[in-house]
Amino acid sequence: MFEHWMDTIGDSVGGWFYLIAAFCCYAEAAFLAGLVFPAEAALLVAGVFAERGVLNLPLMIVIAFVCAVAGDSTGYEFGRKFGPGLRSSKLGQRIGNKRWLIVDEFLHRHGGKAVFFGRLTALLRAMVPSMAGMSKMPYRTFLFWNVLGGAVWAPGSVLLGYAFSSSLGAVSKTLTWAPFALLAIVVFVVFVIHRRSKKTEAKLLEAASHDPELAEH
Repeated sequence: MFEHWMDTIGDSVGGWFYLIAAFCCYAEAAFLAGLVFPAEAALLVAGVFAERGVLNLPLMIVIAFVCAVAGDSTGYEFGRKFGPGLRSSKLGQRIGNKRWLIVDEFLHRHGGKAVFFGRLTALLRAMVPSMAGMSKMPYRTFLFWNVLGGAVWAPGSVLLGYAFSSSLGAVSKTLTWAPFALLAIVVFVVFVIHRRSKKTEAKLLEAASHDPELAEH
């Protein structure tokens, strides 16, 4: 049943999902869209569609990588040019000082490597590029870690969705209800990762609140 639903959706969306996934990857950091909808989710679905023949896997990986790197570069330029007024703007106030402090602390601790490590969570993935531009990080440094992070994150997210769909199809041939069991496991894992991410953000916020330099921001 689950596979039937995915096939039905895939047939309806078709090649349009290239454009949808590309936009999500680009807009995540370029327009801070990742604070609302992480691009990771779109790439996981793209991997599922690729395994089912709706999308071409190598092409989807290339599109994801290029758009992720381009989106982060746009976010960097946005932060570099409009950084001073961004925090005090309506958008900056909606983001909230808590999130600004978390990203401040992360950049303060890791420097250029924060661009790479920031790919691991949605909040940092969306905000680190703009913050790197605000902090006047050299673009060569930013671009190096941006490309490296994109080369790991984009293919990894697509291939994870591909592997999940492949294993789901193999098991479901012998066990009718196995797809739903596997789906429940995936949901549980995502929930655990989300909880751990929240704890990490809380620790970063606590560290930032005790840093006199960051507290002034």
